[in-house]
Amino acid sequence: MSRREKIETMLADEPGDVFLRYSLAMEFDKEGRHDESLLALKELTQGQEAYVPAFFMAGQQLARLERPDEAREVLQKGVEEARRQGDSHAAGEMTEFLASLGGETTR
Repeated sequence: MSRREKIETMLADEPGDVFLRYSLAMEFDKEGRHDESLLALKELTQGQEAYVPAFFMAGQQLARLERPDEAREVLQKGVEEARRQGDSHAAGEMTEFLASLGGETTR
């Protein structure tokens, strides 16, 4: 059984587990299933308590896929969410990565 299959099995028992959902998105990325990975990450960024690491990973993946405008948009939203949640470390990391992409940066 692959790592992805193990995660999917665990998710069948605990479908709301944020870390398992994030792990599955990372496995999709490793397998080259980028659309599925990005969709899973996007789902984690929605709602009241968005999962901040999902913004950063989506931004990095989009940058690797040579989609810098989308990467910047996701990262800007991620910085805002990290700040809203009081996670200055994550906000700083995303701001730094955003700056490395060039173009417009967050306020």
